[in-house]
Amino acid sequence: MSKQNKNSVVIIILMFSLMIPSLKSEVNPQNQKIEEKIQDAIDAVYPALVQIYVLSLRHNRGRGRKFESAGSGVIIAPEGYVITNHHVAGKATSIRCVLSTREELRAELVGTDPLSDIAVLKLDMNSRPVGSSPLPLAYFGSSKSLSVGEPILAMGCPLAISQSVTRGIVSNKDMIIPKRMSAPLRLDGENVGSVVKWIGHDASIFPGNSGGPLVNLRGEIVGINEIGLGLSGAIPSELADSVSQELIQNGLVKRAWIGASFQPMLKSNDPENFKQGVVVSGVVPGSPSEQGGLKPGDVVLAIDEISVQVRFEEEMPALIGSLLSKPVGVPIRLKIKRGMFEKTLKVTPQIRDDARGRETEIREWGITVRRLTLMDSKEMHRKDQKGVLVGSVRPGGPGDKSVPNLLPGDVIVNVNKRPIDGIRSFRKLTDEVCKIKKTPVAVVVTFDRKSERFLTVAEIGLRKSLNPPVEATKAWLPIATQVLSRKLAKAMNLQGKKGVRITQVYPNSSAQQAGFQVGDILTHVDGLIIDASESQDSEVFETMIRAYRVDDLVNFNVVRNGQKVFVSAKLVKMPTSKEQLQVYQDLRLEFEARDVSYMDQITNQWKELESGAMITQVDSGGWAAVAGLRAGDLIKAVNHKVVDNVRDLQLKIEMAESKKNRNIVFFVKRGIHTLFVELEPNWKESNSESIRPGEK
Repeated sequence: MSKQNKNSVVIIILMFSLMIPSLKSEVNPQNQKIEEKIQDAIDAVYPALVQIYVLSLRHNRGRGRKFESAGSGVIIAPEGYVITNHHVAGKATSIRCVLSTREELRAELVGTDPLSDIAVLKLDMNSRPVGSSPLPLAYFGSSKSLSVGEPILAMGCPLAISQSVTRGIVSNKDMIIPKRMSAPLRLDGENVGSVVKWIGHDASIFPGNSGGPLVNLRGEIVGINEIGLGLSGAIPSELADSVSQELIQNGLVKRAWIGASFQPMLKSNDPENFKQGVVVSGVVPGSPSEQGGLKPGDVVLAIDEISVQVRFEEEMPALIGSLLSKPVGVPIRLKIKRGMFEKTLKVTPQIRDDARGRETEIREWGITVRRLTLMDSKEMHRKDQKGVLVGSVRPGGPGDKSVPNLLPGDVIVNVNKRPIDGIRSFRKLTDEVCKIKKTPVAVVVTFDRKSERFLTVAEIGLRKSLNPPVEATKAWLPIATQVLSRKLAKAMNLQGKKGVRITQVYPNSSAQQAGFQVGDILTHVDGLIIDASESQDSEVFETMIRAYRVDDLVNFNVVRNGQKVFVSAKLVKMPTSKEQLQVYQDLRLEFEARDVSYMDQITNQWKELESGAMITQVDSGGWAAVAGLRAGDLIKAVNHKVVDNVRDLQLKIEMAESKKNRNIVFFVKRGIHTLFVELEPNWKESNSESIRPGEK
C-alpha cells in the first residue's frame, strides 16, 4: 500500500470515529428513556423475586418417592405470601425460599390450583431476626392493557441460578396450545388450557423460571411465567391474582360445575341462522346440565341474558371461566337453539370436584391409592364415590403378590367384609389390622375391575426387624485366604500342592502373634491335608477350622518363600457376622442400619473398632436419600450427640421425632472423610395429609 493510500485509510477511520459520538447522541435520549423505564421496573419487582427449592412427592410403582426441584415466585403480600406455579410447589413436602437479599426462609404451601397452575406459599416470618426490614412486595397490573410489541421483562431463577431478568416483547395475547400438538397441558388431570389463554412473549425462560413474574415497564406483574412453546407463555395477571387471593383466603378454589362440554361453532352451522353461540359437544349423565334438559348439539346463544360468541378456540377460555365462576346452587339461564327453535333452560350448578384425587402411598399394601372423584365414578360407571382407586402397585409387594393381584385402576371396596368409604377409612382399617403385628397379616379384599367384582387374599403389613437368632460359638483363625488353584500352584513351582494362600493377616490378632504372613501357603492342619485346589473349594479350610474348639492350639504346615515351616496358632472365637448383628429399620426416614462388625474394621482399615451405626440400605426417593445418606456410611452422632450402636441411633431419632425437630443432623464417617448430613423430615407428613378438605 502506498503512503498516500495509507493516509486515506487513516483519514476515513478518523472520520468514522468522529461520527460515532454524533450518531449516538441522536438516538441516546430515546434509548436512555427506555433504559430508565427498564431499570425502574426492575427496581420495583426484582427485590420481591424469590428462588424456590422444593422437595416433592412423585408416585409410581407403588411408592411415593421424593425428588428435588427448583422454581421461582414473587412476594405479593406483607404477611409473606408468595405466588408461584402449581407444577412448582403443588406437591411439596418441604419448601425453602431464598430472597433477593440471599436471606433463606422456610415456607409452607397455603393452597394450590392445578386447573390454573397457580400455587401460594407463605414464608415463615417467625424465623426472621427481630428488627428485620419489611419484605419487598410486587403488585399486579392489568394484562388486558398489554399491546403486541410492548416491551416486557421475565424475572425468575432459570436452571436454579439466582434471581435473573430477561427482556423481550409481547408476541401474542391469545396464545393457546394448538390442537395439532400431541396433547393439551394437563396437571393432575386438569386441562390448564381450558381456562388459561397465555400471554406469549419472546423473553427467554428456562426450567426454573416457572412461577416467576412477567413484568411491564411500569413495574407491575402482568403474568406468571409457566410454559415455553418456542414462544414463552405467562398466565394472565387477572387470573393469577384472583386465584391467589382465593387460595390465601380458603386454601383452595371453589368452582361451579354444570357437566357440559363445549366447542366453537361448527363450519357447517349456517351463519345466517347461527350468528352467535357456542356448540354443546357433550353432557355428562346425571349432571346439572342433563337434569336441566341440555343436549349435545344444542347451541347456547346466551348465559344469564349475556350473549355468547365462540367461533374460535381462543374464545373458549373466557366462556369456561365465566361458567366456573357462577354461584353454586343458583340457577343459571341458558338461551339455546335446538334445530330451528329457541328455548330457555335453567341449570343449577354444583360444586366442582377435582379431576383427579391426590395420590398417597400405603406401604403396608405396596400400593398407591387415590380417592374416587366425581368424574372418576362417572367415567367408571359407578353408583357412588365409595372405595379407593389403586394408582400403582409395587412389584413384589403384597398387592402384587395377591392372587388375583391388584392392578392400577382397580377399586378396593371392602377389606375383611368392612366397607371402604375412602382413604381415611382404608388407612384406619389398615392401621388396625397391622397394629403390633411384626409379620404380615392375611386379609380378604373385595375389589372391582371394570364391571367385574373380585375377591383376593393379600398379606399386608411391614416386616419389622427382628433380633437375629444367637449363633453357635465357632472357632476361627483371623486370616483371609484364597484357594491354591492348580494354575496358581504351577506358576509358583508348587505343582501337585493343595491348600490355601494367606491374603491378609488381621492386625492385633492371634494369627499375627503366631507369625503368619501374607503369601504363606497352608497345606496341612494338624497333619491333615487341606484338600482345596479349585475355586469351589473356598469353604474347605474354614470347615476344617470350625471342627476345633475355641482356644485349641493348632499346628499348620506352611510353605513360605519355597521353604517348609511349621506354625502353631491358638484359635479364637469367630466374630459376630453381619447377618447376626442388631438391625434398625427406620420406615419414616427410609433407611436401614446395623451395629458395627469386626469385619467393618478390617475392610475400612480402622485402627480399632469404631462405635456408631453402619448404614446398609437407603431407599431411593426417601428422606435419607434426598439428604445424601449412602449405604456404607457410619453414623457417629445424631444432633451432635454420640451414637454408640443402632439401638442408640433409634432412641436419638425417636427423641428428635417427639420434639418435632425440623432438622436431624447426622455426623457421618465415609471412608477417610467425615461430613454432616442434614435431614429435613416433615413429621406431619402422613397418608391422611394427602386428603384435601372435604375428602373422605
